[in-house]
Amino acid sequence: MGSQCTKLTHCCVDSQFKAAVVEVPDVGNEDKSEVNDLPTFREFTLEQLKNATSGFAVENIVSEHGEKAPNVVYKGKLENQRRIAVKRFNKMAWPDARQFLEEARSVGQLRSHRLVNLLGFCCEGDERVLVAEFMLNETLAKHLFHWETQPIKWAMRLRVVLHLAEALEYCTSKGRALYHDLNAYRILFDEDGNPKLSSFGLMKNSRDGKSYSTNLAFTPPEYLRTGRVTPESVIYSFGTLLLDLLSGKHIPPSHALDLIRGRNLQMLTDSCLEGQFSSDDGTELVRLASRCLQYELQERPSLKALVAALTPLQKENDVPSHILIGIPHGASSSPLSPFGEACSRRDLTAINEILDNIGYKDDQGVANELSFQMWTDEMQETLNTKKKGDSAFKQKDYRIAIECYTQFIDVGTMVSPTVFARRSLSYLMSDLPQEALSDAMQAQVISPVWHVASYLQAVALATLGLENEAHAALKEGTNLEAERNANSGQK
Repeated sequence: MGSQCTKLTHCCVDSQFKAAVVEVPDVGNEDKSEVNDLPTFREFTLEQLKNATSGFAVENIVSEHGEKAPNVVYKGKLENQRRIAVKRFNKMAWPDARQFLEEARSVGQLRSHRLVNLLGFCCEGDERVLVAEFMLNETLAKHLFHWETQPIKWAMRLRVVLHLAEALEYCTSKGRALYHDLNAYRILFDEDGNPKLSSFGLMKNSRDGKSYSTNLAFTPPEYLRTGRVTPESVIYSFGTLLLDLLSGKHIPPSHALDLIRGRNLQMLTDSCLEGQFSSDDGTELVRLASRCLQYELQERPSLKALVAALTPLQKENDVPSHILIGIPHGASSSPLSPFGEACSRRDLTAINEILDNIGYKDDQGVANELSFQMWTDEMQETLNTKKKGDSAFKQKDYRIAIECYTQFIDVGTMVSPTVFARRSLSYLMSDLPQEALSDAMQAQVISPVWHVASYLQAVALATLGLENEAHAALKEGTNLEAERNANSGQK
């Protein structure tokens, strides 16, 4: 990785209205980053997205500022098990539905391995929602500024900036040269640890106010003067990201440029990178950053030039990204519990015993609402039906269990994720995996972070022959159970 030195000695400072489906055009082989294995960009109903996110549950929020953010991003899962990210805009963000549709369709045509691609949209009433691929391993900001196990290695930082430059160059080649508020929260990592640029930043409503939500100290100077974003503004923001990756901190560009001019580069370099890069490599990254941050627009480099400069700097190209960034890969990040083991080997008898032992304690806060209602003979009869189902479930009479639980669910007086879970297993025991999957998903809609729902989905998916999806569901269940145990241990 070059000489074992991190002291930088010098650098160049000056140098129609609404269509249900929008087809993605045939792009041939014009770009090596093009990807054609994604579903067609489409329209979703609000009901579909409510189901996917468990009714836009707080537990499914993944955006940095939680439910207080003006536009909230949720994780979700479609009926086909595809995991998605759902951005629900503030009611006032897109008053012009036509503009929203046009923007969504335009960005939805982009397909690249370097992007977190848009999969669809929803535009019902005053709802404006975007649907994108879900990135499992969070943001660059998390891994760079708030890392837990290990800091991002130098080789990975170089890979991030190259992939980012390639993503922006691809977007520019497709007529989407503007990117709004480019920062470390806009870069996410997929399940393999590969960095990708969020497509959400490619959309901007001209009536939505600010293009930059970050501190004004990081805003391109021309935006402060005119209030307009230009392609060169994107280059300026790219420069701030170069500084972030070099320093491991969010340093205001003006302060960073002062350090560069004063040759005080040790203050600019992340101490965690000691011994990982050569003086020449560090100098080149600083030179590129200072060029991107030039006050005059014409003095900033093009994206093509940035890609050309960053490509020869790449290190450890044969090392997978997940290793360089230090994230779990492949197997579950937590060991399998007895419940997870039973689901992994599809031991339905063992699962039955576990569910019977759990009982209804996980329904607290969901099913107990009935205690505040007026008791009627009909409600008592409904509860008696559930008890008959529980008795049949315990005695492994799954036909009667299904009948009783179905009667209980159809009445609709009381919502219980446990009943759906028990009927799901009863369906599995009756060789009805599709029905089992549907019930397991409904249990998750009711209780978004309940590990039991994910585990039962894994068993149903495996029975249906969907091994990859089953593995993902098993991993999800394992992680949810581990988080649950950790939280209970802290109380």
